[in-house]
Amino acid sequence: MKNTKPLPYVALGIGILSLSLSAMFVRWANAPGTVTGFYRLFLSTLILTPFFVVRQQSGSPIPNRVLIFPIVAGIFTAGDFSLWNSSLAFTTAANATLLGNTAPLWVAIGAWLIFREKLNRVFWLGLILALTGAVLIMGSDFILHPRLGIGDLMASTAAIFYASYMLSTQRGRQHIDPFRYTWLVGISASVAILIINLVLRNRLTGYDPRTWLVFFGTAIVSQTVGYISISYALGHLPAHVVSPTMIGQPIMTTLLAIPLLGEIPNLIQILGGLIALSGIYIVNQFHTRSDPNIPNA
Repeated sequence: MKNTKPLPYVALGIGILSLSLSAMFVRWANAPGTVTGFYRLFLSTLILTPFFVVRQQSGSPIPNRVLIFPIVAGIFTAGDFSLWNSSLAFTTAANATLLGNTAPLWVAIGAWLIFREKLNRVFWLGLILALTGAVLIMGSDFILHPRLGIGDLMASTAAIFYASYMLSTQRGRQHIDPFRYTWLVGISASVAILIINLVLRNRLTGYDPRTWLVFFGTAIVSQTVGYISISYALGHLPAHVVSPTMIGQPIMTTLLAIPLLGEIPNLIQILGGLIALSGIYIVNQFHTRSDPNIPNA
């Protein structure tokens, strides 16, 4: 029966808006992207800890043998956040968000190669369109602005890490409920991205009050509110409605970046973005095997 209540759709809209602000928070923080990513993950996980404890007490025990899935997924998440956040120092918010949202393509290819899942002709059409759009964006940036091209490449690589997270989650979620799985991923990702910051010798303290406000903002808005809103929508709306709607995130980010960051896309970016979004939409419509309970950057 079709859901006619407005609240799930409102939650979906809030979730997309929350995720669309991710790039803004990274740009507003006077800190390396990996540091902003650490606090986004760590503070959000800290906020959700009391709820995890309650769920742990009331739910069935988690077998030790399946803990490898959230641990590995957390490591992939740390790689995703590190690369994607860092890419924003080299490319536009619109490009980073669009290219980061190509993850469903790599999920499908990974499922084809690893799990031997069959892909139909419609998927391959979507893949060709998405890659054509991505090539237009990255190719024009490398030619006109090599710095932007490097950022585009980083965002695209981040999408592969996120796809790896989703493939791990596809198996892990068979054994662990979504809320506890998300918390465990948050712990693993926080530790992994902390190690990345220590290796890069990034300082974790001594930032100005405005930057600390941004750290809490991205943890609360982009991670916690974004996760809860999308999860609520998924509980009341079919995934085939929620998943394609998520491609609104790059569009929303592009629109928000105009007044908030002063970034106006050029004609090639618009053309490449529209082609890529068409491909992503097709893939989302005909191949939605990943677990969408945890939103992307």
